[in-house]
Amino acid sequence: MAVAVWHHSAVPQTQGLSPDLEPMSTPAPEWMPAQCRLTYPGWVQRKAVTLCKRDQKRGGTGNVQQYRLAIHEAVVASEGRDHWSGESLDWELIGTYDNKEAAAGKGAHKKQYAMLPTIDHRTNQPEADFVICAWRTNDAKHDMTPEELLTFCRAVIAHSPNWLMSN
Repeated sequence: MAVAVWHHSAVPQTQGLSPDLEPMSTPAPEWMPAQCRLTYPGWVQRKAVTLCKRDQKRGGTGNVQQYRLAIHEAVVASEGRDHWSGESLDWELIGTYDNKEAAAGKGAHKKQYAMLPTIDHRTNQPEADFVICAWRTNDAKHDMTPEELLTFCRAVIAHSPNWLMSN
């Protein structure tokens, strides 16, 4: 039986590199359900690529590595909850959404994924500054700033007696 021996020179040297050149480590947080821990690193990578490209088209200057780290930090900080509502997210859903199924399933399909964790820009700027929230929340918030979201929510709550009584 062969035993692998690591020599100091075989281990990548990362000390002293600028932060944008250091290898990224995005292990799933401890609180994440075991069945989605293997999916997590690939999910973070795919989301980083997608969001970085979109933001660059909107004038952003970040790179994929910065986005990947920012997404991972937002996930860890979330502790598995929606940043805006505090609700628990369904982490088992990451990496399972299918656009073709969604088109065929319409509203019922969308409700099934309401608590799918998504990455939301903290503001409406094209930069790597994220929070984690449910797809439902992200869909409702869209491009609102946090202040605009609160104003909207207050208006809905203030008006709710009017539409609740009409049912």
